[in-house]
Amino acid sequence: MRWAWRIAYRDLTRNRRRTLFTLLAVALGLALLIVLNGYIAGILEDSLQNSIRLQTRHVQVRADSYAADRRSLQWKDLVNQPAAVVAQAQTMAAVWAAAPVLWSGALLSTRAESVNLQLHGIEVASPIYDPIRSAVVEGAFLTADDRGGLLLGRRLAESLGVHVGDSVRLTLVDANGVPVEALFVVRGLFASGVLVYDEATVFLPLAKAQSLTTVGDRASAVLIQLHRQEDADSVSAALAGPRLQTLTWRELNAFFLQSMGAAMGFYLLFDGIVMLIVAVIIANTLLMAVFERTREIGILASLGMKRGQILCMLLLEATLLALMGSALGVLLGLAGVALLTQNGFVMGEMAAAAGNLPLSNVVYARFVPDTFAWLTVWTLIVAVAASLYPAWFAARLEPVKALHAS
Repeated sequence: MRWAWRIAYRDLTRNRRRTLFTLLAVALGLALLIVLNGYIAGILEDSLQNSIRLQTRHVQVRADSYAADRRSLQWKDLVNQPAAVVAQAQTMAAVWAAAPVLWSGALLSTRAESVNLQLHGIEVASPIYDPIRSAVVEGAFLTADDRGGLLLGRRLAESLGVHVGDSVRLTLVDANGVPVEALFVVRGLFASGVLVYDEATVFLPLAKAQSLTTVGDRASAVLIQLHRQEDADSVSAALAGPRLQTLTWRELNAFFLQSMGAAMGFYLLFDGIVMLIVAVIIANTLLMAVFERTREIGILASLGMKRGQILCMLLLEATLLALMGSALGVLLGLAGVALLTQNGFVMGEMAAAAGNLPLSNVVYARFVPDTFAWLTVWTLIVAVAASLYPAWFAARLEPVKALHAS
């Protein structure tokens, strides 16, 4: 078998420029796939963790009739005595923090403009809101006894021309269906790094939000943050009770997860197209080699080399090309992923244009060894499979005709 490897290596070095370009095609194709898939994995993980961190948390407890898309303030749709649910949750070792929240749609108005957004009535002392507290870039975070202040996203404030200390007007419909309007002072501005969130969220202290909406001490939900998201199912089951529904982060982000699952089909198609291009290049290289060496193949056949041996020789050439190209591609791809894990890619306005996808302004790639390994394996398989036709063509050459080839 050594002779086959020696001949394959000799033939590849015969036309070094063509071999080099083929190696680069395989390497760059695989490197592109590795970098792209590492970046896609980063986007998916970033969006999911942003949604959990800023919106859904790991577990939510709601009234069984509550519908998130309606943001109902009717008493029957709210959690009665949320403090009891919080107290129960905080006795569990898996729970890091728990806090009630009140959600409502609202209209925020300045002298020049109005915008629809989501009002969050929050328990400001809860560590659940540490991500927002640490994201305050101007002014100060809210205090529990603040009855006339609110917190805005900096991006929203900039679009409205609002600054810390300015007055804005909030309008909403309370639990009784009565329009309510109140004047508030902007205490602070936050920049969470998730532009779609910063553009559409306003925070009030929970007590003020409850008073404004006339819901008493009720809440839309109790948010629960865990030490490990893998414990969500057990915590959800433990908190289940009459007239309550408990939802884990998977259920709360079901639409996002399904959408991303569907999008992965497109990425797989893209991976397949790149591999197909690599396969065509490999096949073209070997066919060119066969045409150039027709007389040589005829001589080898006339000296007694069997068709199977000629087939094996061409397959070994393809294997060498694929192995060397894949090795170089893995190195280049991992270097690219490493660069994106350190520096990230600034999304800018693309993050704001992502609709409801909670993308950070800067997205970092992730190392996903299993995915990278499968990409490498499939690149090798496709490259070797692409050499089957040139190898079969060479093996089927008639020795007499091959010897008389020009």
